[in-house]
Amino acid sequence: MSAASGTLPLGAGAVGSKPADSASVVDWIAVVAGALGALMAMLDTSITNTALPQIQGEVGASGTEGTWIGTGYLVAEVVMIPLTAWLTRLLGLRRLLLITTIAFVLFSMMCGVSNGLIEMIIGRAGQGFFGGALIPTAQVIIRTRLPQRQMAVGMSIFGVIVVLGPVIGPIIGGYLAEEVSWRWCFFINLPVGIALVTLLLLGLPDEKSKFDLLAKADWLGIAGMAIAFSCLTVVLEEGQRERWFESSMIVELSLVSLAGFIIMFIAQKTRPDPVIKLALLSNGAFASATFITLVVGAAVYGTTFVVPQFLAGIAGYNPRQAGGIMALSAIPVFVLIPVLPRIIGKFDTRLMVALGLLCFAGSCFLDIHLGPDSAGADFTWSQLLRGVGQILAAMPLNQASMAAIGRENAADGAGIYSMARNLGGSIGLALCGVFIDQRSAVHSDTIREAVTANSVLGQARLAADGLSQGVDQATAHLRAIAQLSSLVEKQALVMTYDDCFWLLAIGLIAITPVVLLLRSPKPGVVVEVGH
Repeated sequence: MSAASGTLPLGAGAVGSKPADSASVVDWIAVVAGALGALMAMLDTSITNTALPQIQGEVGASGTEGTWIGTGYLVAEVVMIPLTAWLTRLLGLRRLLLITTIAFVLFSMMCGVSNGLIEMIIGRAGQGFFGGALIPTAQVIIRTRLPQRQMAVGMSIFGVIVVLGPVIGPIIGGYLAEEVSWRWCFFINLPVGIALVTLLLLGLPDEKSKFDLLAKADWLGIAGMAIAFSCLTVVLEEGQRERWFESSMIVELSLVSLAGFIIMFIAQKTRPDPVIKLALLSNGAFASATFITLVVGAAVYGTTFVVPQFLAGIAGYNPRQAGGIMALSAIPVFVLIPVLPRIIGKFDTRLMVALGLLCFAGSCFLDIHLGPDSAGADFTWSQLLRGVGQILAAMPLNQASMAAIGRENAADGAGIYSMARNLGGSIGLALCGVFIDQRSAVHSDTIREAVTANSVLGQARLAADGLSQGVDQATAHLRAIAQLSSLVEKQALVMTYDDCFWLLAIGLIAITPVVLLLRSPKPGVVVEVGH
C-alpha cells in the first residue's frame, strides 16, 4: 500500500476479504468513517489560512514566522505519508486509525489553547503527522470494502474531499475566526473526532498486530527522509531572515539536509524494501507527473496563502469575508467533479493536464494587475478560473501517474506522488513567505527613491494632504509625511503580491511542456482523485 493509493494486498492488513456484489451497511459505515477522517485532515491543511492574521497577533508571530503554522503541518504530513502502509501492516487498520484520530484531536486541542508560536508549531506538526495517515487510509477502506460497481461512488466521495478540502478550509476558518474565535478552528475537531472514533469501532474489524515487522523496518531510510525534508524546509523558511549562507545555522542545516538525502540514497541501494522506492522515478512518465504535481502543489498552497494575505492586509477584509472570496474557486469543482470521470479516457490526458495548467497560470496572471484599491470583487474571475485549472490538472494527472508505472507498482508510486504534492505545498508556502519579505523591502526602497519629500510628486502629495488636515502647518506636514510613508509601504506590498502571482504563473507555464512525457491511462480505468 502507499500513502495515497489505497491499494493494500489482501492478507497484509486489508480490511476483510474481497467485496461482495453489493456493500453492506457496515461497509458503508467504514467508508463514511474513512471519508470523515480524510475530510478532517484535509480541512486542517488550510483552515488557518484566513485566520492567520488573528493567530499571528495572539501568538506573537511575524508574517514569515506565521507561514510555519501551515508549513509545520505539511512537513510532518510528508513524513507520515510513506509510513502509512507499513504502520497499517504493523498495527492493523482499525488500531492505526484509532491511534491517529485520538492523537490528531489531542494535538488540535493543543493548538486551540496555544498562546505562543512554539506551542502552535508543535501542535500543528502533531496534527500533520497523525493526519497524514487519515487521508490514504480512506482510499484503503474504499478499495477493500466496496465492490467494483460501487467503486466510482466511493472514489467520487473521496475526490470531492481531496480537491475541496483545501478550498473550503479557509472558508470555515474565516467564519469561525470572525464569528466565534480562531481557536475553534481547532476545537471543532473534538466532536468530529468523537464521531470518527465511534464509526471506526462500528465499521472496521479488529486485526492482529504484527510487531515482528519492527525488526525489518527501513529505519535508515525513515531517519534520512525525516532529516532531509525537515531541515530543507527550515532552510527555505529561515534563509531570508538569516541572510542565507551568511548564517552558520543555515549552512549547518543545509549540510544536515544533504546528509539526510545521502542516507536515503544509501537505504535505496542497500535495503531490499526501502520505505520510499525512488527507483520508480527512473520511469520518465512517472517522474514527469511527480514533478508536475510538486509544482502544482506549490502553486495551490502559494495562492491559498497569498490571496487571504492580500485581502486582509490591503483590502481590509476580515477572515469571514476573505473566506467567501476563497470559496469562489470551489464552484467549478462542484460543477466539474460529476463530469470529469466520464470524459477522462475519451480525451488525451496530456491535453487535459496542459489545459488545467494554463488555466491555473491564467488565473495568476489575472491577479498581477491588482492595486492598492483592489477588493474581493477583483478576484472573482481569477478564483473561478483557478478552480477550473486545479480540477482539470488534478484528476487526469493522478491517473497518468498510475498509468505510467502499472498496477503492480501503484502503491509505492502513489506514495511518492502524494509526498511530492505535499512537499511542493510546503516549499510553496515557505518561498512565498520569503519572497514577500524580500520583495516588499526592494519595492519600498525603489518607491522611496522616486517619491521623496523634496520630489515634485512628494511635494504635491504633502501639500494636498496638508490642506485637507485643517490644522497648523507643522502638524499637517508631519501627518502628511506619515500618511505618505504608509501609502509607500502599502504600494510596495501590493507590488510584492503581484510579483508572487507572476512567479507562480511563470512556474506553471514553464512546466506545461513536461506534459508531453505523460502517459494516458487505458480506457475503462476507474478514475481516482489522489491527494
